[in-house]
Amino acid sequence: MPIEDPRYAPDSSYAWFRLALALLVGMIACVGSWSAVVVVTAVQQEFGVLRADASLPYTFAMIGFGVGNIVMGRLVDRFGIALPIVLGALLLGAGYALASVSATLWQFALAHGFLIGLGAATGFSPLIADLSHWFRRYRGLAVVFGASGSYLAGVFWPQLINWGVETHGLRTTHLWLGIASLVVMLPLAPLFRRRPNAATFAAAEAISAGARGSLGLTPNQLQLLLVVAGFCCCVAMSMPQVHIVAYCSDLGYGVARGAEMLTVMMALGIVSRISSGFIADKIGGTATLALSSLMQGMALFLYLWFDGLSSLFIVTGIFGLFQGGIVPMYAVVIRDYMPPREAGVRIGVVMSATVFGMAFGGWVSGLIFDATASYRLAFLNGLAWNLINLSIVCWLMFKARPKLAAA
Repeated sequence: MPIEDPRYAPDSSYAWFRLALALLVGMIACVGSWSAVVVVTAVQQEFGVLRADASLPYTFAMIGFGVGNIVMGRLVDRFGIALPIVLGALLLGAGYALASVSATLWQFALAHGFLIGLGAATGFSPLIADLSHWFRRYRGLAVVFGASGSYLAGVFWPQLINWGVETHGLRTTHLWLGIASLVVMLPLAPLFRRRPNAATFAAAEAISAGARGSLGLTPNQLQLLLVVAGFCCCVAMSMPQVHIVAYCSDLGYGVARGAEMLTVMMALGIVSRISSGFIADKIGGTATLALSSLMQGMALFLYLWFDGLSSLFIVTGIFGLFQGGIVPMYAVVIRDYMPPREAGVRIGVVMSATVFGMAFGGWVSGLIFDATASYRLAFLNGLAWNLINLSIVCWLMFKARPKLAAA
C-alpha cells in the first residue's frame, strides 16, 4: 500500500500554504461573479434598457460560472488545479476586453456568459475540490477558507469597480479588470502543480464509503437532493446579493451606499464562512447546513420590515453573517459522502446548481420589480424558495442521525 509523504500529507504545513495561495486566486478570479452586480445601473444607462434587461449580464455570467464549475471540476479531477487556473486567467482577460468594446447589451452579456463567467469559475468549486484533498481533520475549515475567496472578491472589488466606473467609465474599468486577472493569476498557476498521492486518496475513499453506508443513499441520489436544495437556497440568497445596490438606489440612498452595504454583507459573510467551518468540524456539514439555512430565512424576513438607511445596514449585515457559510457546506457534505476521485465534478455540479439558482433568482427579482415597482414580493419569493432548501437539508440530517448514532 502506498505511504503518504509527511511533508505533503493532509493538514500539513504545505496544505496551509496551498490554502493561502488558493484564497488569493479565488479573490482575483471571482471578480467575474461580482462585477456585473455593481454595474447594473451603469449598464441600464449605457445601453438604455430596463432593470430586468440590465440584470442579464449577471445572469449570463452566472450561467457561464455554473457551466465552468462542472467543466473546470472535471479538469481538476483529471489534471489537477494548475491547468484550470491558467485557462481561467485567459478567459477572464479575453472576456473583459470584449466587454469593454461591446456595442450592444447582448454582446456585453455574451462576453460575461461565455468568457467571464466561465473563467471566474476557476476561483470557486475547482479550488474547493482541490483543497478538500489536502485536509482531513480540518476539512470543513479549509473548504470555507477556500470558498471565502469569492467573498473577499465581494469585499475588495465592488468599491474599486464603483470608483472605476464613476472615474473612468464602464468600458475602461472592464478592460483593466481583464488585465489584472492575467497579471495576478498566470504567475501563481505553477505553484499548484503538485497533486495528492495515492495513499491520500485511498484513505479518503475508505472514510467516505463508510459514511455513505450510514446515510443509506447512493452518491447520485444524494447529489440530486443537494442539487435541488442548492438551487432553492440560492434563489433565496440572490435577492439581497444581486439587487441590494439597485434597491438602495431606488430608496434614494444612492448607488455608493448600496455598494457599501454589499461590502458589509460580504465582509460579515467571510466571518460566517469561517465560523461555519469550525462548526462543521464539530457537528458535521449537514447539521451546519441546516442551521445556516434556517438563519438565512430569518434574515430575509427582516428585510420585509426595515428599509431605513441605518436599519438596512444592520439587516444587510445580519444577512451576510447568517448566509455566508451555506454554499461551502454543500461541498463539505459531498466530501463526507462522495468518492474523493470524483470530488471536482461532483462539487462542480452542486455548486453549479447554486449558481444557476443565483442567476435565476436575480433575474426573477428583476422581473418582480419591473412588474410591481417594489422588491417586497421579491423578498417573499426568496423566503418560499429557502423553505424548500431547509426542508430537504433537515430531512437528510434526521435520516443520517439514527444510523450514525447506532454505528
